[in-house]
Amino acid sequence: MLINKRLIAAHFWLAFIVFGVALVLGAWQMFVRSPLNAWHFNPEFYYRSVTAHGSAMGYVFPTLIAMGFGYAITEASLEKELVGRRWAWVGFFLVAVGAVVAMIPVSLGLASVLYTFYPPMVGNPFYYIGVVMVVVGSWIWVALMVTNFVIWKRENPGKPVPLAMYANVAGSLLWGWTAVGAALEILFQILPVALGLKSTIDAGLARVFFSWTLHAIVYFWLIPTYIAYYTIFPRAIGGRLFSDAMARISFILFVVVAMPIGVHHLFADPQVGAGFKFMHSVFTGLVALPTLLTVFTICASAEIASRLRGGRGAFGWIGALPWSNPIMLATALSLVMLGFGGAGGLINMSYQLDATVHNTQWITGHFHLIFGGAIVIMYFAIAYDLWPHLTDRALDSFGLMRTQLWLWFIGMIVTTFPWHYVGILGMPRRMAYYDYANAAISPQALSVTMSAVGGFILLLSGLLFLLVLIRGQFGARGEAGAYRFAVPLHMPTRIPVALNSFGLWLALMVGLTVVNYGFPIAQLMALNETSVPAVYVGAGR
Repeated sequence: MLINKRLIAAHFWLAFIVFGVALVLGAWQMFVRSPLNAWHFNPEFYYRSVTAHGSAMGYVFPTLIAMGFGYAITEASLEKELVGRRWAWVGFFLVAVGAVVAMIPVSLGLASVLYTFYPPMVGNPFYYIGVVMVVVGSWIWVALMVTNFVIWKRENPGKPVPLAMYANVAGSLLWGWTAVGAALEILFQILPVALGLKSTIDAGLARVFFSWTLHAIVYFWLIPTYIAYYTIFPRAIGGRLFSDAMARISFILFVVVAMPIGVHHLFADPQVGAGFKFMHSVFTGLVALPTLLTVFTICASAEIASRLRGGRGAFGWIGALPWSNPIMLATALSLVMLGFGGAGGLINMSYQLDATVHNTQWITGHFHLIFGGAIVIMYFAIAYDLWPHLTDRALDSFGLMRTQLWLWFIGMIVTTFPWHYVGILGMPRRMAYYDYANAAISPQALSVTMSAVGGFILLLSGLLFLLVLIRGQFGARGEAGAYRFAVPLHMPTRIPVALNSFGLWLALMVGLTVVNYGFPIAQLMALNETSVPAVYVGAGR
């Protein structure tokens, strides 16, 4: 059962408040640079908004979801109180305070560097200090997940670690290691310049450090979604998980191959050699394996549930699924968006094809379809599933939930598909406004308008989501019972050590990172002529 409900609820409420603010900023950004608006703003306001939106959505929102969900998983799956509750609150407050510290200079126009920092641009040091506080807070969560994992294994020798906890620890380990790249960039490259200790920065080295974090962070965001696929979805629709072992292999693959892939974001950067770019491209392709395994396993689990409900025929069982169930609907829509987003990712990972869409709106569309689409819609599902257990009140607005999920799906498609299209036409990303009177750009005006409309559909969906949670907070009292996860079709009594621990996989994760990043980093550190003057960003400078 869930014991520290206030701790878990605090993480989710703060996460969704941050999400709501960031969603408003995102809708405003799409509107002001669309043909629906005659531009009359200072472009600086746009970049402040983009920095705040990206930082909130990239660092704060998913981190709080992973932390809160992680604490719930720990108590529910291990069936014992969280070890280190006070430290968990310390981590929470570090994330909360760090977010405020970072956002103040952004709102004042002192750190419009976007959430990926983009050296040699350098903003106010408090922005970076705030981001570091968020990361340190999340590292406390990583330490607590590992600690609870180790204690449980010591108390239960030879027993299989519950799948939800195993996957939860896999996500925490992945994040703990991938965040090192951005931490190194901030602490040793950016902060010395921001504090006035240096006037030059090695932009190439800084970008390589950030690439260490840049793509693996997506899989940190994705892990809670995959945990929901494997451990919430089958139970919610009245079925069983098709394969516990296949689920564990999927999470292990994320730990091993999600790290050494970030340089595929630097295909156009000259400071990394083509050989290492090729290696990262290959590993990016390998990341498709856990997703393919997951799609197969979840579809098989859905069929099991349908057959148990009386589903018949080669395809007739699909209609027998409980489509009125919000968890069923969210998972199906998530997998559709994951399919479209993954297909676009195959373009981005190709050294040749990426050149046609690099730094265009295609990248923005792909990114939002994966994160905002496939991932966030399952964050909604996780909240809907957990809320009665956190509040001891019924969450019965099922019609409103289904409407909210459909609106999110439609809004994300309407937003991102036009971005993919104009990206193919060459529309650059990170632009505050476009001159739609220009004959070269005017044919793209309709597509950009469609994406802006999609942004407001997403905003409406987000408001409905918050309304459902608020109504649930004041709903009729009811005992939700113990929070449970899906049961495998074949319950394992003993599993191989490799599928019940992380020693081997951690060694591979660190080793592959060293192999794929070691030489480029060492080479750039050895070169003295790669530093360039910093470009200070800030009002009045």
